[in-house]
Amino acid sequence: MPAAFPSSEPAIPTAPLTAEMRDALRAIVGDKGLIEDEHGKQPFVTDWRGLLVGGAGAVVRPGSTEEVAKVVRLCHEHGVAIVPQGGNTGLMGGATPWPAHTGIVLSLGRMNRVLDVDPVGYAMTVEAGCVLQTLQETASRHDRFLPLSLGAQGSCMIGGNLSTNAGGVQVLRYGNARNLVLGLEVVLPSGEVWDGLRALKKDNTGYDLKHLFMGAEGTLGIITKAVLKLWPAPKDVSTSWLAIRDPRAALEILSEAHAASGDNVGSCELMSRSAIDMVLRHIPGTQDPLKADTPWYLLLEWSSSRARQDGTEGMSGKMEQFLADQLEAGRVLDAVIAHTVSQSRNMWRIRESVAEASRAEGPGLSFDVSVAISGIPEFIAKGTTAVLDILPTIRPYPLGHIGDGNLHFSFMGPTGMDQQTLTQYKGAITRAVNDLVTSMGGSISAEHGIGIDKLDELSHYRSKTELDIMRTIKRALDPQNIMNPGKVLRL
Repeated sequence: MPAAFPSSEPAIPTAPLTAEMRDALRAIVGDKGLIEDEHGKQPFVTDWRGLLVGGAGAVVRPGSTEEVAKVVRLCHEHGVAIVPQGGNTGLMGGATPWPAHTGIVLSLGRMNRVLDVDPVGYAMTVEAGCVLQTLQETASRHDRFLPLSLGAQGSCMIGGNLSTNAGGVQVLRYGNARNLVLGLEVVLPSGEVWDGLRALKKDNTGYDLKHLFMGAEGTLGIITKAVLKLWPAPKDVSTSWLAIRDPRAALEILSEAHAASGDNVGSCELMSRSAIDMVLRHIPGTQDPLKADTPWYLLLEWSSSRARQDGTEGMSGKMEQFLADQLEAGRVLDAVIAHTVSQSRNMWRIRESVAEASRAEGPGLSFDVSVAISGIPEFIAKGTTAVLDILPTIRPYPLGHIGDGNLHFSFMGPTGMDQQTLTQYKGAITRAVNDLVTSMGGSISAEHGIGIDKLDELSHYRSKTELDIMRTIKRALDPQNIMNPGKVLRL
C-alpha cells in the first residue's frame, strides 16, 4: 500500500464484479459508459496529487439520473461498493478508491447539462457533472453571478463541490457551497431517487434533507442534480495587492475594509512571500505584482453590482483612499491596484495556482484548518514554531482565506528530501498542528473534507457522541456500506 494511505485499511465491501454484472452494467450505460481496461481506469483510480492509487473492477459513466439509479440499484442488490467521482480534483482522497476496492468508480462527467436558468428567480438547475467554470460563465451570460470560486474551477464538477461543501475565495461574502444551494436530487444507496429539486428560498416542511448530502463526500448518496442560487453580476470591481506588516495587520485591514467599501468586500486572501515565490518559479506567465521587504501580502477585492457612474469614485476610488489610510496607519507597507483586467487576472492566477505550484515544487504537507478569525496570528506563530521544532529544515508557505478563518497551513519538505522520508515526520507534525487547532476551538478540515487522508484524525478529535450520530445516519441510509466505503468514518 502506498505510504500516503493510512497504515490500517478500513473494512470495505469486496464483492467482485461478476461477468453477469458487467453485462448488466453495459446494458445500462452502453459501451461508451463502461471502462474496464487498466489503462483506461488509471485516471479514475489515481488522486489529483498522484499520491493515492486505488483499485476498481470498472469505471461506470452514466449519462442520466435514471442510469445512475439503475447502476446503484444493481450494486445494492449484489453488495458491490461504489466510489462516486466528479472532476477528481479533491485533495483528501475522497473520490479515490482504496487499493482493496473491487467495485466500481461511478463518474458523473457525462451528466453535464445546464437544465434551466431563471434570471428573474436568481436560480440555475444543473446536472452534477457540470464543470464549475462552465456554470460561472453560463450565469454571466444571463447577467448573473455564481460566487463559488476556487483554483480547480476549470476541471472540478459541481457535484463534487457540493459533496465536499467546497469553500473557495468568496466565502467571506457568500458562504460555503451549501449556502449556494436551493435544492438537490440524490440517488440513495438503495437506488431510490430523492427528488428535492425545489427552487424555494423558504421551505420549512420538516428536516432539511439536502444538508445531509452536502459535505457527506458521497458516503450517503450521489448528488445528481442541484438548484443553485445566483446573485446580481458584479459591475464595478477593484482588486489590489498589498504588502502588509504581519497577519495581525491583515485582520485590522479587513475589519476596516467592510465599512470603507460600503460592505462590498468580496475576497481577502493572505499569502506568504514563500508561497508567491513558489508560484512564480513554476507557473509560466505569472508576474510579481509587488516586491516589498515583508513576508506577508494580502489580495483584497471589492465588488458592487452597481455600475460606476460618471463623476463618482466607484470601487477603485474608494480602494485608493482606503489604501492611503492604511499606509498612513502603518498596516500596509506598499500596495498596487489592478487597473486592467490582465493585472487583476495575474493577481488571482498567483493565488489560485499555489496547489499546482506546490505539486511541481516537490513533496510537502498541507493542513486545511480553521480557527476563529481573531486567532489566526496566534495560530500561525505557534503552529510554525511547533512544526519547525519537529523538522527545522521544513519550508513553510502559509496562505488562506483570512476573512473566514480558513488557513492552508502548508509546508514544502526540506530541499532534497523525498516523499518517503518526509512521510516519516508526517504523523508527529499532523498531531502537533491538529492539537493546536483543537486547543483553539478550531477545525481540522475547513473546506477540503475528510476523505482518506483525515479518516483517523476525525475519529481522534471528534467526540464519541458526534461519531455515534454520524454512524447512525450512515447505517440508516447505507446499511451495506457500499457508498464510498472507508471515507469520512470507519464503521
